[in-house]
Amino acid sequence: MSALRLKHYMPRGLYGRAALILVLPVVLLQLVVSVIFIQRHFEDVTTQMTDTVIRELRLIIGQASAADTPAMAMARMSPTAEVLEFDLAFVAPETIPAADTRLWYDFTGFVMTRTLRGALPRVGPILLDQPRSVTVYYPTPNGPLEIVFDRRRVSASAPHQLLVNMVVFGALMTAVAFLYLRNQLRPIARLAVAATAFGRGQQVAYRPAGSIEVRAAGRAFVDMRHRIERHIEQRTLMLSGVSHDLRTPLTRLTLGLSMMDDPEAKHLLADVREMEALIDAFLDFAKGAQESEPEMLDPHALVARIVEDAQRAGSPVTLCPGEGEGEMLLRPVAIRRAVENLVGNAVRYGERAEVTVRLLPGSLRIVVEDDGPGIPPEAREDAVKAFSRLDPARNQNKGTGVGLGLAIAMDVARAHGGELRLDESERMGGLLAEIVIAR
Repeated sequence: MSALRLKHYMPRGLYGRAALILVLPVVLLQLVVSVIFIQRHFEDVTTQMTDTVIRELRLIIGQASAADTPAMAMARMSPTAEVLEFDLAFVAPETIPAADTRLWYDFTGFVMTRTLRGALPRVGPILLDQPRSVTVYYPTPNGPLEIVFDRRRVSASAPHQLLVNMVVFGALMTAVAFLYLRNQLRPIARLAVAATAFGRGQQVAYRPAGSIEVRAAGRAFVDMRHRIERHIEQRTLMLSGVSHDLRTPLTRLTLGLSMMDDPEAKHLLADVREMEALIDAFLDFAKGAQESEPEMLDPHALVARIVEDAQRAGSPVTLCPGEGEGEMLLRPVAIRRAVENLVGNAVRYGERAEVTVRLLPGSLRIVVEDDGPGIPPEAREDAVKAFSRLDPARNQNKGTGVGLGLAIAMDVARAHGGELRLDESERMGGLLAEIVIAR
């Protein structure tokens, strides 16, 4: 459970995870080395230097205790203090601080105080609030003796210098390593951008680069893209050629039947026109979403024009108030074909249709609802397949399509990096078809 919680705080991007893998071991190593160095090196060095000062303090204290008066004590201690570089003075008891003082970051001062009190139990307050000096008070028969000496005699000078150097050079090496790592990850990022763009029907220039493994993946992607493009082109050419070859005899049949006075000719002419409609559907399916280039446009305005055209054609369709505003990259001809197919299905199987456009911060949603019988949940997956007809579950009297309407809408949505979702309309009771495209 804790691992799942930690997963939410992990970086989601490749750069973030690579930086975490790179920085975390360096930081942990610096912390471990710093702790070991402080505990072992600085503590041992400070203890040894303090022991040396303790021997000198014992000499001074012995001389002060052997004298009869403070003046005699100062006369006896002065030569030794001058050699040892101690500043000595007898002070009044009321001027002595009540407790030790030490800066919060002074770790060596803590070690020195502990060592000094262990060797000289009677020692008074030890003042370490000055970074360059140490003040020690010691009771003697002639009164409290104040001893001041250089801080460098009991602790290493600039003890933080090594730690600062470790942090600075560690950060510098981490930055250099991250720059190198970014150069290695950049080809992967380019491959991801090219693959994402191709999934949305866009062409982005891409050339394999980077390490051997990344180059192999890049070449595989380029080959796959070429195969898919060639497959789409061959499918389009085949269906277009077949449909074009069928139009010529159908045109002759239409002209011939329109000139006949036989009452049966009208029925035959209706069959021919239905075949022409089927051919048009085949052509639309063959074109897919590649007929127009992507461009920045307002989806609200585009869908409004589509609904207006459908209303002029006599379709009972209404444009509902939308959400959001702005533009996004779309293929206008492909979006028009998808929405027209959804609207055509809605008015074919229902009495009326409603269209809603929602331009949200993360996605574009084009919703078409109708009041028809809808599609059962277990049949919705088959409904978006090409040449799939579910007329027994729909309106049998109006089910004259070829089964490509939802398939075309699905292809257009996928070409934009989105999907087509089918659900039940809570407001109208029929089918809800929603094109969802990520922004």
